[in-house]
Amino acid sequence: MTARLPWSRIHTVLLDMDGTLLDLRFDNHFWRELVPARYAERHGLSLARARVEVTARTRVVEGTLAWYCLDYWSRELALDIVTLKREIAHLIAVHPHVLEFLDAVRAAGKRVVMVTNAHPHSLALKMEKTRLSGHFDAIISAHELGLVKEQPEFWPRLQEREPFEPATTLLVDDHPGILHAARAYGVGYPVWAARPDSTHPPRPPGEFPAIHDFSELLPVA
Repeated sequence: MTARLPWSRIHTVLLDMDGTLLDLRFDNHFWRELVPARYAERHGLSLARARVEVTARTRVVEGTLAWYCLDYWSRELALDIVTLKREIAHLIAVHPHVLEFLDAVRAAGKRVVMVTNAHPHSLALKMEKTRLSGHFDAIISAHELGLVKEQPEFWPRLQEREPFEPATTLLVDDHPGILHAARAYGVGYPVWAARPDSTHPPRPPGEFPAIHDFSELLPVA
């Protein structure tokens, strides 16, 4: 199911960061390769054992604010997570046609807001590397609100912070659970980013209108 948007009815554009605007290759490599390797070194484990332990720890808190919190992981794993992220910052990349899309929606008079679960330190690093921050009317981290986008309670809290009319709002995100929560709150146009990691093929179609890159949402009127 491809996305065909009635742009004249859309007033607000909410955009996820990791996997949607930015290539998830960075995050996948960080958590699947770099963190287990450094955890193995730090704790005297085999790489295989380190992978098992890191995966088990992340699964316990998946879908909560802790899962996205760099301070939490620095404590839990006894690693300097912020510094480790900078080691592979060269992998941070913007997905194709993102800048063209951002320029188009702002030129069309839409309010453009990045809404991310990313920790403020991670958000700052990625904005430093990509220089995207100037393309948004606002940037909101879930850590500022104390809830993650997967949680139904997040959406009314977001609306208090960033007033928007759900029925006239577009949300693009690569997480189906987040799209479900947004749709349940009344967000009128949830769109799935189906290729979050450029090193992997697009994910199979789901129940939401999907894009492989932002050229599919152009032109904007």
